[in-house]
Amino acid sequence: MKDHSHHDCCAHHHQHHELVVENLSVSYRKITALEKISFATSCGTRVALVGRNGAGKSTLLKAIAGLVPRQSGTILWRGAPVKRWSREFAYLPQREEVDWSFPITVRGLVEMGRYPQTGWWRKYRPADEAAVDQALQALDLTNLQNRQIRELSGGQQQRAFLARAVAQEAHVLLLDEPFTGLDRNASMRLGALLGDLAKEGRLIIASHHDLTTAPALFNEALLLDGRALGFGPVAQILNQDLLDRAFAGISTH
Repeated sequence: MKDHSHHDCCAHHHQHHELVVENLSVSYRKITALEKISFATSCGTRVALVGRNGAGKSTLLKAIAGLVPRQSGTILWRGAPVKRWSREFAYLPQREEVDWSFPITVRGLVEMGRYPQTGWWRKYRPADEAAVDQALQALDLTNLQNRQIRELSGGQQQRAFLARAVAQEAHVLLLDEPFTGLDRNASMRLGALLGDLAKEGRLIIASHHDLTTAPALFNEALLLDGRALGFGPVAQILNQDLLDRAFAGISTH
């Protein structure tokens, strides 16, 4: 079996490390949330999903993660169809959707990332312990590993979820508004960490509402309004004409 480690990152659009979304449509109770979304990107890339509230950013993330059913369309990863949830995909919800009162430590949360590897029935092994240690270290959480998650700051909570994804050995990280509610220092730190994760060969796809910071945080952008209005390099997509179409008179500042 070919080794698909994080560090064998391909040239952009190599088929074995490419995510291809083709004509993806999602409906809720006969109301179309996403209509024929198509784009292709690959490992080492940070993609911003940009659009007004209700444009389908969260729905697209959940559809790629396999958390909501598709009405139509295909998703290919490494040249193979993604038909259901895959351990190579990690979805991080908005922080407000998480029950932070749940009694679990940072290390306990990160250990949950190993369940797709071990299965619920297999013994937790030294390799699993090492993967958790490595993930905690990568996200600078070693000194906080015994803290309850409710005791963490917003930035630390985001890093804890990222550490769980790293422990899971996920290649595609799907983040719903990861920078919302973070102060400038926490945002800069998270942005740098996401950059590091991408350089190691992961694909980062995140919904993002701050257009002023997007060029520094992301390489590519997908502009959404129920359908794809544009996809490509951030500077090319976040131009005033496309933004006016996407936000339809809503202020983009």
